[in-house]
Amino acid sequence: MTESSYNYRTPASKLVEIAKIAAPFRGKPDHLNYVATEVKQIVPVLSYDVARVIAREMDLSLSQVYNYITFYAMLSTKVHGKYTVRICKSAPCHVNGAAEVIHAIEDQLGIKMGQTTEDGRFTLEYCPCLGLCDIAPAIMINKKVYGNLTAESVREILKIYIRGEIEE
Repeated sequence: MTESSYNYRTPASKLVEIAKIAAPFRGKPDHLNYVATEVKQIVPVLSYDVARVIAREMDLSLSQVYNYITFYAMLSTKVHGKYTVRICKSAPCHVNGAAEVIHAIEDQLGIKMGQTTEDGRFTLEYCPCLGLCDIAPAIMINKKVYGNLTAESVREILKIYIRGEIEE
């Protein structure tokens, strides 16, 4: 892992806050989830600097922290758009038509999987599983869930976000 893996610089004042969150868990790697979740509340991206501070304060290797951050979909090393659209890449979603839903999202937003729109409003990404198999295919836009999707229904949902008609 190198610093170039990240595209965001965290302000020094935030790094001090992060150190205070992580320090009580020195030598307790099983608390990394808690620390990462708390840190995510104060910074938009778990940058190289953030990972380095967490590793130092918890007495973990930088690679342990990086592997953890990059494993979970809700944590990220990259800046996301205002709205992050996630769709799982597991079998239940795909046997129920996720490919058509993905194509509709990409077409509607003008981006491909893993990209962010030029205006910075939308990021589209896969995640391992949303745990919504009973309403597959499903997406999550930020924290809001939409299920039993079709190409047509996902286009209508996105229009609401595009027009700014969604309550946050």
